[in-house]
Amino acid sequence: MLKILHIAPMNYAGVPYDFYKMHNSVGDLSRIITLHKNVREFPEDICLDFPLPNFSLANAWRKKKVDYVETSKKDDIYFKPKNFLENFYFQINDKLKTKTVDKIIIQYNLDDFDIIHFDTGLGFYRNAKQAVKWKNEGKKIVCCYYGSDLRIRGVIKELDKISDLNITSEFDHLELKKDLHYLFYPYDISELPKKNCNQNEKIKIIHSPTNRKYKGTDIIIEVINKIKIEKNIEFLLIENMKRNELLNIKSSCDICIDQVGGAMGGTGYGKAGLETLAIEIPTITNMSKKYQDWLPENPFVVANNKEELYKKINELIEDKTIRDEIGKKGKEWVIKYHGFENVDKELKNLYRQKNII
Repeated sequence: MLKILHIAPMNYAGVPYDFYKMHNSVGDLSRIITLHKNVREFPEDICLDFPLPNFSLANAWRKKKVDYVETSKKDDIYFKPKNFLENFYFQINDKLKTKTVDKIIIQYNLDDFDIIHFDTGLGFYRNAKQAVKWKNEGKKIVCCYYGSDLRIRGVIKELDKISDLNITSEFDHLELKKDLHYLFYPYDISELPKKNCNQNEKIKIIHSPTNRKYKGTDIIIEVINKIKIEKNIEFLLIENMKRNELLNIKSSCDICIDQVGGAMGGTGYGKAGLETLAIEIPTITNMSKKYQDWLPENPFVVANNKEELYKKINELIEDKTIRDEIGKKGKEWVIKYHGFENVDKELKNLYRQKNII
C-alpha cells in the first residue's frame, strides 16, 4: 500500500480531489490538503481555508500579470516576483502560515506519507521549505501542473530542483516544460446525472465558463446570436452556479460548447468538457491540429474559430443521430482514458520509471 499526500492551493475543478479519490479506490492511502476553499463548493478532505487577497488592488495585480504574459515573451519558465512588493508579500505570507502548517503536519501525521504530490507545482510555501525538508527525509516528490500555473505563474525553481516526477494533463504544457509526462487526470462518472434531453421542444445548447476570456465566450455569443435568427434553439449561458445544480442543467442539454478561441486558456478540454462528454452530450472545443492528431480516439467536436463553430453547431442541430453517436462515443472514451483504474495504472508506471516505487 502506497501512502500518497496531495497538497493543492485549491481543489481546482475538483481535479486534485479526484486524484485523492483514485488512490483510495485502488487500495492506497491518500489525503489531500488544500490551502484555500473553492467557492464553487467542490468537496474537500482537509482545507486550511487560508484567506485569499480579494480586494481591488490584488485583483488588478492578477489581471496585470495575465496581460503581461499575453503581450510579452517570457525569458524562462520559472516564477519570479515582479517587484520588491510582491516578493515582500510572499515572504510575509510564508511566515504567517508556518504555525498552522506545522500544527497540521503533526495533527494529521503528514510526515508518515512516502510520496508527496504538489498539485499546480506549489506547496505550502513559495520558497518550498517544507518540500525540501521532506525531500531530505527521503520522501518522493511529484509536481502536477494543471493550466495557468505553468502558463502564467511559472515553475517554482526550488521545488522543481527536488522533484522526482513532473506530470501534466495539459497538452500545450509539453512544449513549455520538456521533462513533463502527460497523464489523463482521473474521473469517476458515477457522480453524474443521466442524460435527459429527449423532451426538449428546442435544441438546448449550454456554455458554462469559469472565465469568459479564457473560454472565448464573446465569440460563442456572437455565433449563437446569428444561429438564433435562423434556428429554433435555446442557449444557456451559466456562470457562478453551484456544481450539482449545474450538472443537473447540463444533463438536460443537447449540445455543449466548452471553449473556442479563448486567450491563455490553452486548447483542448478541462473538467467541464469531460463531464458533458460523460453525460453523452456532444461537446465542442478548440484544439490545434497537432493536439487533434495526438489525442487518441478524439471524441470532441472541434471548432477553432467562429466560422467553424457556426458550421459544427448547425450540423449537430440538424442531425439527432449524429448527436447520439457522438454522445455515446464520448462516454465510452471518458471511461477508457480517464477511469480510475487506467489512470492509476499509468501513474504507477511513471512511478516505476522514476524509481519512486
